[in-house]
Amino acid sequence: MNNTIVGLGEILWDVFPERKVMGGAPANFAYHVSQFGYNGYAVSAVGEDLLGKEILDCLAEKGLNYLIETTDFPTGTVNVKLNDKGVPEYEICENVAWDNIPFTAKTENLAKNTGTVSFGSLAQRNSVSRETIKNFLKSMPENSLKIFDINLRQHFYSKELIHESLQLSNMLKINDEEIVLVAQLYGYREGDEQAICKRLLEEYELDIIVLTKGTDGSFVFTPKETSYQPTPVVHVADTVGAGDSFTAAFVASYLQGKCLIDAHQFAVEVSAYVCTQHGAMPKLPNTYLELFRK
Repeated sequence: MNNTIVGLGEILWDVFPERKVMGGAPANFAYHVSQFGYNGYAVSAVGEDLLGKEILDCLAEKGLNYLIETTDFPTGTVNVKLNDKGVPEYEICENVAWDNIPFTAKTENLAKNTGTVSFGSLAQRNSVSRETIKNFLKSMPENSLKIFDINLRQHFYSKELIHESLQLSNMLKINDEEIVLVAQLYGYREGDEQAICKRLLEEYELDIIVLTKGTDGSFVFTPKETSYQPTPVVHVADTVGAGDSFTAAFVASYLQGKCLIDAHQFAVEVSAYVCTQHGAMPKLPNTYLELFRK
């Protein structure tokens, strides 16, 4: 599998009461995999405005590769409030640039040379970006890794959208709140999260499901293995982007050939560190990069 790993979908500014931070799950994921030496790419769209220019400047400053188209729509923003546990609550603006990501010749060429992609449900709320995501997935090489980081937000999802996305994927990343919503949409009667994950694994013939449960730990399921890891106790600055760093660290380790348990443990440690930092894209200390290389 080649070295190019793409985060495909929304890129935006998370606007906190006192500051704004570049974010969007696919871009966060792409940045973190690039820290582990992979050829990370953010694929999205911005507006022809100051916020869009600032995103491109920020990506360049972080040294992240990108294929970001400029559109006539405004650059995306999300108003973020943190509750008393540091957990974010989002108000996501609509009709923005990342709703209208075009599928260009450059995009198709990148897809043909991409070994791994992560995409979610949020960027599929509009038909333009939804078709671009589908075309990208269908243009990728055979045996590539296609991660559906489900990322359910507000009302921007449906059973049909989830079903179609899972059919195009071979890995699912989901959290404890999202697994409950999916079970309700599908009419599953299993009350146990593990049973629901194993059912999805079988019904969609997935290779991997990652289930994160905040402070209650996380699971990784494959058809043959189940791994559980507790969540380390840390001083939380905020949890924005923690799940994206988890996925990136797990995928980077797994692609490197680490066993399931070792890849899972590394993902837990990286995401715990990200929780101690403000924003979704902190630079990882060398200790984590050295641990990854072992």
